[in-house]
Amino acid sequence: MAEAASAPQPAQADLRARALAAHRAGQLAEAREAYAAWLARHPGDAGFWSNLGALLRSEGQLSLALHAQRRAAALEPEGRGIRNNLANILHDTGAFDEALPLRQALAEAHPEEAEPRAMLGKTLRSMGRLEESIAVLKSGVARFPGHAETRLQLSLSQLAAGAYAEGFANYAIRWETGELTPRRIGRPKWEGESLAGKRILVLPEQGFGDAIAFLRFLPVLRQFSPAEVILSAEGPVHRLIEGIDGAGSIVRGVPEEAEFDVWANVMDLPALHFALTDEVPGPAALTLPEEATRRARAMTAPHRGAFRVGVVWTGSLTYRGNAQRSFPHERLHDLLDVPGLRMFSLYKGPKLKEFREDGTAALIPDFGGSERDFADNAAMMKEMDLILTSDTATAHVAGSLGVPVWLLLHTDPFWLWRPSGERTPWYPSMRLVRQSAPGDWAEVFARLKPELAALAAEKA
Repeated sequence: MAEAASAPQPAQADLRARALAAHRAGQLAEAREAYAAWLARHPGDAGFWSNLGALLRSEGQLSLALHAQRRAAALEPEGRGIRNNLANILHDTGAFDEALPLRQALAEAHPEEAEPRAMLGKTLRSMGRLEESIAVLKSGVARFPGHAETRLQLSLSQLAAGAYAEGFANYAIRWETGELTPRRIGRPKWEGESLAGKRILVLPEQGFGDAIAFLRFLPVLRQFSPAEVILSAEGPVHRLIEGIDGAGSIVRGVPEEAEFDVWANVMDLPALHFALTDEVPGPAALTLPEEATRRARAMTAPHRGAFRVGVVWTGSLTYRGNAQRSFPHERLHDLLDVPGLRMFSLYKGPKLKEFREDGTAALIPDFGGSERDFADNAAMMKEMDLILTSDTATAHVAGSLGVPVWLLLHTDPFWLWRPSGERTPWYPSMRLVRQSAPGDWAEVFARLKPELAALAAEKA
């Protein structure tokens, strides 16, 4: 956080100190209030505008954060921290052309530091300039081999370019960046040696979508001759993956240490696969319990004649990039007048409250709110003609089931979806629908509406 240059009066100094202390302590509401009070009296404090912008960015208030950072930059355009914070929010809001010269200037001004070069590589990747990004980041790794963030950004750029062998090998650094909490398990981590006579525990990581997407790599462990592959799964996905190929048994959480010999993360397995072949394996086959199928058929029975579209507009609110990847549920109102089309919400989470309270659920029935787990969710998808979703776990479930799914992507998508193109080898039934301009979901829905109308008319 920045420090203001002026010497405030004692009472005002207390306000300023409270703002900084609350921000550092993670008491964001208190910090925001103190920042606002201070800036009302000291509108020329560039450092505090920048601090406020950083706070708002952490809360997902990207538009307000950008305005705050622009005020800071107007007051102190050459301040290093201010320029860096402005570059960060410009990147987040998709203004890559404006962020890039700031990133370049910071990297050139501070060649002795690794972080500016890592962020330059990140912005180049987001612009789709993958070769340049990889070159910048490789030079950064060569110069700063111990800098975890640079190697992580290199891995993400390699993965986005489809260089999966190198990308997944470098992706092992993710546990050293501070973003993930390292495992504390009493058994040794598996390092690729023979598993003959050994039981290996495979652990999920990150979100439900990642866990489902990378289960396709479980069979690669067979080449190491394990005595048993034990798959750990969280409760919401447990029924969905019963009997999955490559796992001898499925448990919840981490079992007693006596029950396994070594462990690995599920996202360690792709590196083993791509060391042997460039081919992306098909998604893991999921299980649909008969009871879940009966439930889904009963709920959708009154709507048999319509073109049925399951919709999800947001993912986990705890994911740092959720604000960019999600669209407002009100955007779905644009499709309500399409003849013969009926939408059904397959979303389950805190955003249902506003979806229900504004009356949307009366026109787009809430089928997801009562689901018990992803098995119920998957069974409902099988009763739909199409899934329309933001980039969240729903997309991976639909793609794994092989149902038609349109995945709506913002301008800086997850590496799996590559920077361009409508198709992905990871999910043959999936169509990638990309924003034409950062944050412009209205254009996306306007583009899709006539296509959905044609599909509904065809079914009718």
